[in-house]
Amino acid sequence: MNKPLAAYLRPNSLDEYIGQKHLVGEGAILRNAIESGNIPSMILWGPPGVGKTTLANIIANRLFCPFYSLSAINSGVKDVREVIEKAKQGDRAILFIDEIHRFSKNQQDSLLGAVEQGIITLIGATTENPSFEVITPLLSRCQVFILKNLEKEDLMQLIDKAIEYYKENENRAIDVKETQALMRISGGDARKLLNAIEIVVTQLGEDTIITNEKVSYIIQQNLSSYDKKGEMHYDIISAFIKSIRGSDPNAAVYWLARMVNSGEDALFIARRMVILASEDIGMANPNALLLTNAGFEAVNKIGYPECRIILSQMAVYLATSPKSNSTYMAIGKALAIVEKTGDLPVPLHLRNAPTSLMKEIGYSKDYKYAHDYENNFIPMQFMPDDLIGEKLYETGNNPKEKEILKHLSMMWKDYYNY
Repeated sequence: MNKPLAAYLRPNSLDEYIGQKHLVGEGAILRNAIESGNIPSMILWGPPGVGKTTLANIIANRLFCPFYSLSAINSGVKDVREVIEKAKQGDRAILFIDEIHRFSKNQQDSLLGAVEQGIITLIGATTENPSFEVITPLLSRCQVFILKNLEKEDLMQLIDKAIEYYKENENRAIDVKETQALMRISGGDARKLLNAIEIVVTQLGEDTIITNEKVSYIIQQNLSSYDKKGEMHYDIISAFIKSIRGSDPNAAVYWLARMVNSGEDALFIARRMVILASEDIGMANPNALLLTNAGFEAVNKIGYPECRIILSQMAVYLATSPKSNSTYMAIGKALAIVEKTGDLPVPLHLRNAPTSLMKEIGYSKDYKYAHDYENNFIPMQFMPDDLIGEKLYETGNNPKEKEILKHLSMMWKDYYNY
């Protein structure tokens, strides 16, 4: 077998296509558009392995028009412009961009004119929410179609097709006795399912019976070849975050390089660092959140390959910064109290009083405006009556929060035990 099993079984028509009946079943909106030949530019949004690329190829085959394909991982503005120039030579062309969410703002901007003028019909595929990852002007020119994980009956059809393929092309009568392990491993991803079947069949040798036990054992032994970006994807981002939390810049940059080298989404990496800046550094260095947010915006504008430098700066800065999870713990405590106590009433003196009636019944009475007092502070009750004295924010053991603790102790000595 020279090509992966998934490539051999890739459908060429809508009738062969498995899944997404809400889009391409009889009478469905996308099927009607394809059959009429009047398709809009579109974004196909859905998890991996549910047929986004396959659907784009079927559309191109159906319309008999030039089909150009780019991957956002290794393509840039220059590649987009070259395709647009080629498309201008004919009446109609389709440009398919896989993982369009990895395109920077500037790269997405380069598509606008050609899409608007009808020079190309854009089909973008993404696993990320296009509302956040695709620029608004481009998104407004595209129809978004949401693809779903494949259902059990869809996966069973794929298993049957795989069995049929081995019988017709390799004269092997594969007997799938149990399917639970294959279903679990696939997670609704057709490519994962077919890759798993291919590995299992190859490892079985002369054996032709597939069971849950055999599938679990063989896939565990061949995990790296089965799914290079699945479980390992989560393991590596976990190692990266824990290295930063543990203040090891060397390990942080190493795991970052592993992700960059594998083509990991740069915005995914940057987004995780923005979260870490607040969760693990917080008040120990409030500037960390500002820097990572600026870094996220820079990564979004620039994209690969240059954004790897920005990611490295963010990672080293966070790893070498003092750490505190005090605000993370504070909101956790607060949510637990809200869950336990429900909607406690707001004290009358804190309530807004826009009408004379509200003033008469005590709204806003005895409220003291902080700026009217020395140092812009006057001790007053801000918690609900049932929570007076409840301390949610515990300062961390770092220079910045030691200063905060001293400040709070002076102000709130009669209310909180700081």
